[in-house]
Amino acid sequence: MGNPIAHSKSPVIHSRFALQTGERVEYRRVLAPIDGFEAAVRAFIAAGGRGLNVTVPFKLEAYALADRLSPRAAAAGAVNTLRFDADGIYGDNTDGVGLVRDIETNLKVELSGASVLLLGAGGAARGAILPMLERGPRSLTIVNRTAEKAQALAQQFAQAAREAGCVLSGGGPDAVTPAPYDVIVNATAGSLAAAVPECDDGAFGTGTLAYDMMYGAQPTVFMRHAQALGARISDGLGMLVEQAAESFWVWRGVRPASGPVLAELRALLAASA
Repeated sequence: MGNPIAHSKSPVIHSRFALQTGERVEYRRVLAPIDGFEAAVRAFIAAGGRGLNVTVPFKLEAYALADRLSPRAAAAGAVNTLRFDADGIYGDNTDGVGLVRDIETNLKVELSGASVLLLGAGGAARGAILPMLERGPRSLTIVNRTAEKAQALAQQFAQAAREAGCVLSGGGPDAVTPAPYDVIVNATAGSLAAAVPECDDGAFGTGTLAYDMMYGAQPTVFMRHAQALGARISDGLGMLVEQAAESFWVWRGVRPASGPVLAELRALLAASA
């Protein structure tokens, strides 16, 4: 459920998951009016709906609508997965765990002990922080054009960072250490406008994974910039598939294999390039 929604690849992903697991699932796109999200959800429930993925611009409204929240949704302050059961509306956020699983399982990069740079302090960044901290990175630096937003996020997650043994900090672009990070995640919307977030070139090295949460048929401007500086690059298509697999688990209690579906989507994207 979102607005716009026609571009969503989620129906393809979940239809593959259903075939693979033998679960009887019907999954469709639902266009909700900008000012009518709650009414659309209530109508969906009344029609027998069991669960929803929620995308822009409704993740904050989904958070407010939920009767119960997972710890990661509470930390993110946003919900992308709703489940409807006898106890009411359960809200979860699978974006961050989708990111972590793509980096560690698909790209084979360990976050434990890693130095991580997170670019952006909006909803996408917020949802990624707790799942990344749970993997035990050595350091996590949050950088945003408006330094105060990054500092506020660092303060919010300070206790979780201490428990993880991670040095967590936040600031403006001048907070970037001009030495290669192990992982750099672009959680800004810059790639939509073909803009590279402000970041010292020294942060990128041959051992760096530069990850853009956006994806498309062609590498994003951030990915091309990082590759020119010697970094390994990835887009966010794997994150999309992995967050969907986690949502499927939340709804059905069955974990699908994401690899074949990711490979199929990657091939479809390449064919459309």
